[in-house]
Amino acid sequence: MSQQFGNFFIKKTLPQTDSRPVNKPAGLQLPAKLPVRKPVFSKVFRWRLPDGETREPSTVEVIGTFTKWQRVPLARKNAHDAWQVALNEIPSHRTHHYMILVDGKPVYDDNNDGYAIPHGPLEQKYQLMTDHGPRVFMLFAQTK
Repeated sequence: MSQQFGNFFIKKTLPQTDSRPVNKPAGLQLPAKLPVRKPVFSKVFRWRLPDGETREPSTVEVIGTFTKWQRVPLARKNAHDAWQVALNEIPSHRTHHYMILVDGKPVYDDNNDGYAIPHGPLEQKYQLMTDHGPRVFMLFAQTK
């Protein structure tokens, strides 16, 4: 039986590799460090007129931690009978707070991921009153 495993325990020498220096073409600059792309999350924010309401607002906007509390307008899309905007650069792997504003006033978003207690003056400025007190919406920005 030792004959069968005899070659298995013999140390083999590996072939020699070429150790000559590599010449790079003149004028070629290799980056010292490649930039690290941070993972981002995409989300379509959509708002529709509540049932029974016919007066269209002049502005519909989204505002939140992912916009640094700067207003981003939603555009009227007749195909969906709604206002919408797609945001593709939301920092991922965290929970964001946001609000939908219609004519500058916060409104409910049926597509939110939950409610949060507002923190700080900006969130308090845009909060909604609920049965459980003032709240803002949550967005769980998770990527695979």
